[in-house]
Amino acid sequence: MVVLFGAACGSGSGDAGTSDGTAEPGTGSGGSTGDVVVTTGAESTGGATTTAGTTGDESTGGDDTGPEVPAAYEKWLKVEVPGTVCGNGSQYKFFVNYKEGAKDLLIYLEPGGACWDYAGCSGKSDLGAAHPDGIPDNLLNAASPSASITPLIRRNLEGPTKDWNMIFLPYCTGDVHTGNNVITYTDPEGVGPDLEFHHAGHTNILGASEWMAKQFPELDRLFVTGCSAGGAGSLINYYFLRSKLAAKRGYMMDDAGPIFPSSGFSNPLHTKIRSSWNVDSIFSELPAGFPITDDFGVLNTHLADIFPKDRLSTIFFQRDYNYSRYSYENFFDANAKPDIMSYWAADTDLLVDLYETRDNLGYYLPYWRSFNDSHCVSIASYLDTDIEELNMNLADYIDELFDDKAPMGRYMESVQPEEDN
Repeated sequence: MVVLFGAACGSGSGDAGTSDGTAEPGTGSGGSTGDVVVTTGAESTGGATTTAGTTGDESTGGDDTGPEVPAAYEKWLKVEVPGTVCGNGSQYKFFVNYKEGAKDLLIYLEPGGACWDYAGCSGKSDLGAAHPDGIPDNLLNAASPSASITPLIRRNLEGPTKDWNMIFLPYCTGDVHTGNNVITYTDPEGVGPDLEFHHAGHTNILGASEWMAKQFPELDRLFVTGCSAGGAGSLINYYFLRSKLAAKRGYMMDDAGPIFPSSGFSNPLHTKIRSSWNVDSIFSELPAGFPITDDFGVLNTHLADIFPKDRLSTIFFQRDYNYSRYSYENFFDANAKPDIMSYWAADTDLLVDLYETRDNLGYYLPYWRSFNDSHCVSIASYLDTDIEELNMNLADYIDELFDDKAPMGRYMESVQPEEDN
């Protein structure tokens, strides 16, 4: 199944290796000093059940006067908010990792494909979605690939976010963290039972954001990011997270989940998910005045205008052969790799032109790397994310993203015909 790095990904070859101090996938602590601390079921403020330490004692805090006192620092702690669910109806859960004294918060949205039909949501399709059976409690233990999915959530690596508070939002709803629909999918072959699926990404985000607003009432900086489905989710949910959390500065990096203008080859996909995921009901919650339902790509400029002082970016490889397959393969008869890549290139040009219209929109678009079919730039390590002709790599770009005095960077590598052939 083509889903993502760390949860049954595409068939990309090669090794992410090590570069600039980052580690190979699956190594290191992943920002944790031990396994995930499992919940005891103690109620927290805001009605959530949160972790309560490794001894099984109830969590401290738990009243309505302020944030709950963390059960531990620099460990991944599980949080469950009542009313949030996975696609199969099981309890949704997310994870928090506190840094004592930190006033900055990183929110990372997990990748994991997407689904909008019986085959994809039941796990029978090559193009499916992550965690069809719900989220395990040990998703972020020290040995899990998810715990080292990106240097951005690794405390044992130097980087701009290593000393931030961190939230990891798992993905189990098949809707790039943004659906608002319960739908029954029927097996077209008439063999399997009907599948009731909860595209509940939006409810989960709102529930998590309510908890975060209580737990982090004052922030200096908020950084929302993720890759693939999590990248698209970071863009689509930025308004809801940013407007709920009181942060002095906001940053967003959509990795390998671009929301292209609907005037291009992504139009059939946009039409399909409108019905399956009921996204129009979510767009109706955004401030009025922008024709999101007519062109999903306007969401990029919409956010830039709502938050003109925030720094918003999109990054992806120009030869990404994973997200591009989801975008076009089910919707066009001509869907060999050269066809898919031609659609992706045309949509990329539309997005670049759109980003040029706002000063606070930036992009970083290297050409290709062998690892993971060129899918997701910020996972595993930053090896082979260079744009040599511009003397840049992803680590440089992220540093620049947090430099409020620098213009928003826009970097696109020239076509490298000797690569990906």
